[in-house]
Amino acid sequence: MYDVIVVGARVAGASTAMLLARRGLKVLCIDKTTFPSDTLSTHQIQLPGVAKLKQWGLLDRVAANTPPTREVRFDTGEVVLEGRFPLFEGVDAIYGPRRIFLDKILVDAARASGVELREDVVVEGLVSADGRVTGVRGRSAGGAPVVETAALVVGADGKRSLVAKTVGAPAYHEKPVLSAAYYGYWEGLPLERGELYERHRRVIGVWPTSEGQTVIYLGLPIADFPSFRSDVAASFFAALELADHLGERVRAARQVGRFMGSANLPNWVRRPYGPGWALVGDTGLVMDPISGQGIGHALRDAEFLADAIVAGLGGRCDLDRAMRRYEQERNRHSLPMYKLTTQQAAMNPQTCEQKVLFECLRGRPEEIATFFGVLTGVVTMSDYLSLSHLLRVLGLRGIATIVVQKIAGRR
Repeated sequence: MYDVIVVGARVAGASTAMLLARRGLKVLCIDKTTFPSDTLSTHQIQLPGVAKLKQWGLLDRVAANTPPTREVRFDTGEVVLEGRFPLFEGVDAIYGPRRIFLDKILVDAARASGVELREDVVVEGLVSADGRVTGVRGRSAGGAPVVETAALVVGADGKRSLVAKTVGAPAYHEKPVLSAAYYGYWEGLPLERGELYERHRRVIGVWPTSEGQTVIYLGLPIADFPSFRSDVAASFFAALELADHLGERVRAARQVGRFMGSANLPNWVRRPYGPGWALVGDTGLVMDPISGQGIGHALRDAEFLADAIVAGLGGRCDLDRAMRRYEQERNRHSLPMYKLTTQQAAMNPQTCEQKVLFECLRGRPEEIATFFGVLTGVVTMSDYLSLSHLLRVLGLRGIATIVVQKIAGRR
């Protein structure tokens, strides 16, 4: 009998298991794969996630083969903003590790914390009694049946979660699939900073990743996916050619491996708890990868959930009340970025407000850093768009320009 069984041992699952074991709980973590292994990923760990890794003593292991990104070039085609990320809880850089390295670091940390980790075990269903989840059942790689029980089962098995499906976790704030995404890796593509481009309903991100490689992400509207995938390589490079000299630079480098991509990019929030079960990471909340928030949110929510479980199982408060607080905290921190992300993923043309804003940011390092703080998730859009901040950034002239353009657009 375990205190907690965690189904899924990637970012959210391994982190949750590690934090629970560090607090003295008896934890079993199960995954259908073995580690190290790769998976589709946004790669980026935004500032809040980097701060968590530092707090947990794991950042140095990530930084050992993945360089930090402290500066960004944001190019809209009309305006170029160059600057640094703001300082947040002692960190000022984001990281973009390949998952074959990041997940192994977290799995090893979970094991070192006392988690019993079983790889290559497929969970086929949940065990229940009197309307409450009490464990899991499945099979090992050799086909032997596996049945284990616990006070709580945590689903960290991704957006196609068997746990969430079995318990019927309700979804809310659902949005349709808005974009598709492809990415690839290159060697011999030097970067002075991270690069972001917006071009003709294409979003391109160029970031350093593990072992001296560069990852290039390309987002496109879901309506363009059928034509794009008919020739992925040609379509990918056609998009790069829109971004100044990026296509030329990439053609001079060497691609490593094949293009990875998906059009299965849902946007929804699930209720993350019920009798005997809880959800974390993409299992409980998933949004379009265009904003690169998934890994950081998984690390943050692992800590929120671990705190709730320890409080509830430890008797400091009612477990249901602790889980309700977990959902509230997760949503309070996630929903502003969820809204911004789904707006970005729609890839609509820039508004007059955005154009004026970017023009007013040009050449102002402190304000550019604050704007990049929005993109990395340490400044909320509501704070950024507050009247006092807009007055400071835009000034009366900028606000008047927006008003005039709005009036002209209505005629």
